[in-house]
Amino acid sequence: MIWRISFLCCLLTFSSCKEEKKNKVEITKNKEVNLNINDKDDSKINYLIEVDELLKISQKPNIKILDFRKSEFYANEHIEGALNIWRTDIEDASYPYKGMIAGKQQMESLFSSLGINTNDTVIIYDDNGLVDSTRLWWILQNYDFTNVRLLHGGITAWKAQNGNLSTKLPIVNKTNFKLTNTSSMKYYISKEEMKQAVNNNALIIDARTDDEFSGKRHKEGAAKGGRIPNSKSIDWAKSVNYNGDNKMKSTEDLVQIYSELGASKNDTIIAYCHSGVRSAHTTFVLTQLLGYKNVKNYDGSWTEWSQFDDLSFDQDSITTIIE
Repeated sequence: MIWRISFLCCLLTFSSCKEEKKNKVEITKNKEVNLNINDKDDSKINYLIEVDELLKISQKPNIKILDFRKSEFYANEHIEGALNIWRTDIEDASYPYKGMIAGKQQMESLFSSLGINTNDTVIIYDDNGLVDSTRLWWILQNYDFTNVRLLHGGITAWKAQNGNLSTKLPIVNKTNFKLTNTSSMKYYISKEEMKQAVNNNALIIDARTDDEFSGKRHKEGAAKGGRIPNSKSIDWAKSVNYNGDNKMKSTEDLVQIYSELGASKNDTIIAYCHSGVRSAHTTFVLTQLLGYKNVKNYDGSWTEWSQFDDLSFDQDSITTIIE
């Protein structure tokens, strides 16, 4: 009798352990599923695409390639199948000054006219270190459209690997492109918010050249030369290999460049330039390549700020207008 009781206890213990092990396996599987879901978080998207990757997918119907250069350069040569846009296409022309972010409906209308579907993947390239491409990336991010990639090295890299070029205009069938109903505007800051940031001594990056920062020169469109108070000068172009392959510099180099900020990854940082284009590039570098969590790009930048006499500014010298 005693041995039967012992055997029964062992059997129950074994069954319990087996069930517990089964439960542990199921829990582990659930955790793996959750981790996979988390891995799809927008913050972990790699927005850069290399030429060899694009070569494999460029002809697929759900891939739309945008050539972000002036029309004369596009007409001379462009990636086969690419559509052409320029800065004026993504600006809100209702302001008395240029360069402001296009509204959601304007972006929907533009993409519809280009034959882009809501579920398409948009590949953007330029010939200037991705400075124009990142401006469009920034706009789309604010409207929560993340299915976009930037061709690393632009058309220079494409030509270096003998990618197909063309002068033909692609056939376009108009679509009904739609953005999400809500807009996070996660990388955007307005003039009023910028005023508050200045009053609070926020960490501000001026992404323009040294001459623009000092006030020695200012670009056409600004009412005067100078800079927003308390800003630090880090030229956006320092982050690009302009004497090489036109790609972003290494992570080590970028860390060294932006260590001048003396900021942690969680600090709030505001970038601006002449009209929010170069500072959009800086926003991309800080958030996507260096992992800073709270970066905003001042949309109107110096063009807007300089129009208002009641807004304070710093200036080191008499200015000259440059194009």
